[in-house]
Amino acid sequence: MVEAAYDTDNIFAKILRGEIPSHRVYEDEAVVAFMDVMPQGPGHTLVLPKAPSRNLLDADASTLGPLFKIVQKVALAVKQAFGADGVTILQFNEPASGQTVYHLHVHVIPRFEGIALKPHSGGMEKPEILAENAGKIRAALAS
Repeated sequence: MVEAAYDTDNIFAKILRGEIPSHRVYEDEAVVAFMDVMPQGPGHTLVLPKAPSRNLLDADASTLGPLFKIVQKVALAVKQAFGADGVTILQFNEPASGQTVYHLHVHVIPRFEGIALKPHSGGMEKPEILAENAGKIRAALAS
């Protein structure tokens, strides 16, 4: 099976170019993290490399170290910011896995004992809630 080419018009590429707004919590030369607009729980954050790749399967290996270093950093901040009991880290590759946006990204979701995740196909969160949650994560990252 031949893998599809990277689509420079995917929604995350547009967010990276600033064509679509996002509630960013972290950014450096290689990685950006922002709030998921359809969160499965409060604080659901996406971490992605700026380098283009559809997913983990076609990413340049040099992209993965910086990406996962920041995934860990964001996971620690999200856990602290929301007083979470744990953190779920998810990463999907190709349609059969559930991937719907074809730019490599990692979901970081704070988890609480006894509380299930909401479906990802749910409605969009209110921008003011996303902004408030992003502020909590940025504060945790700064501490």
